[in-house]
Amino acid sequence: MYSIQAINVIIRFRRYMSIEVNIPPFLQPLADDVKRVDVSGSTVGECLEAMVKRYPRLKKRVFTTGGKISRGLNIYINGESAYPDALARPVKDGDKIHIAYLIFGG
Repeated sequence: MYSIQAINVIIRFRRYMSIEVNIPPFLQPLADDVKRVDVSGSTVGECLEAMVKRYPRLKKRVFTTGGKISRGLNIYINGESAYPDALARPVKDGDKIHIAYLIFGG
């Protein structure tokens, strides 16, 4: 069991943890033409939720109605694919999340 002081330290750390989400060019118009945004979160899902909270127009392009990553998008953490279960993948202070559009076809 954590003490109240330990919980307060964890809360402060989470609040000031900085994760950079790089927004790809095809989504930038929905984010006021911002290329990257600093967010806080302990998982990719929390970070992306923080991003869409700041830029709500991104939500329909990033998430399905069921709350999963939209088809055609792939998530990378520090250059490595977060697949599978990208939303549950943990992140730490200083990590960089990249959203990439997958190209389908033959």
